[in-house]
Amino acid sequence: MNDDIACSGFFSASVEDTISCLDKFETSGPIQWFFGNILESFYNFGYAITHPSLWLSWLNGFDGAEDKQALMRFVYYGGSQEFFFVIFTAFLMMTAYGIWRNSFMWGVVRTLEGFANTVGRFFAWAGLLMVLQQIVIVFMQRIFTAAEITLAFGAPLTKDVSWWAESLKFENALIVALCATYTFVQGGHVRVDLVYSKVKFRTKRAIDMFGSLFFMMPTAVLVWMYGWYFMWRNLINPPVSASDTLERLMLKSRAVRWSVETIGFSPNGFNGYFLFKILLISYSAMVFLQAIAFFYRSYLERKEGPESEGKYLDKDSLGEGEEAYEGTH
Repeated sequence: MNDDIACSGFFSASVEDTISCLDKFETSGPIQWFFGNILESFYNFGYAITHPSLWLSWLNGFDGAEDKQALMRFVYYGGSQEFFFVIFTAFLMMTAYGIWRNSFMWGVVRTLEGFANTVGRFFAWAGLLMVLQQIVIVFMQRIFTAAEITLAFGAPLTKDVSWWAESLKFENALIVALCATYTFVQGGHVRVDLVYSKVKFRTKRAIDMFGSLFFMMPTAVLVWMYGWYFMWRNLINPPVSASDTLERLMLKSRAVRWSVETIGFSPNGFNGYFLFKILLISYSAMVFLQAIAFFYRSYLERKEGPESEGKYLDKDSLGEGEEAYEGTH
């Protein structure tokens, strides 16, 4: 850090041509940067909550310059280190409070696992929809030689057969993206087990804690960071990127407009491929939340012992007498 850089104000500079003293502290080393960002996250969260129009006014309209600037702030901060440290600090605070009050931590586990189960159980029906839709496509295309299929519930939806055929990929993506954490809660993911089954109960939970903290969470964060700008590049113009500074995005806001990707792989094919980018972001968010739930569950089960294994776990059942087939991979 250059000692000759002047600072004014703690969280934000109060004098022109200076930086905040917290920013100056953060540039003095990696440790200072880490703890400085944790401290700054309280200010950033409070400022965002008390000034929602600065980043959410575009939801009510997209006419004035302020709305366009608000959209660009939303884009910037959604994939920024400031947003990461707000989430990270909230996780640290919940963890600290949960260690003191285990009932709170169990409540978080039940809430997050319940959310994963609810979303997964609902979108799992997309599998049945895919089967029925494929049957209709085969009949209409091969037997009736129809070029279009109309779905009529109130307002009719008429699309080319190729559109319905390609939309199967989106329904499959719904299952993959939104049922992944549900499958995780249910214990349905394939595992390559080399040492896990041979170690003691508390060692298993320590391995689970390590995996959720150093594999699940970082992976979810990386997918979010890359997927966030990937999504917005397919929703607005001019294109945005992770390398854009806030100042550069404010300049781009003068020309920003909606430019939703509606180009299909065939002339009459499915044209909602921007939805896949939204699913990518949804997937990363749900995996991150499930990583928190898994970390907390592993910690609590390790602390309380084998008798707490599967506590409050809402697992699907095939019915009485089918226990041997449940949870098999």
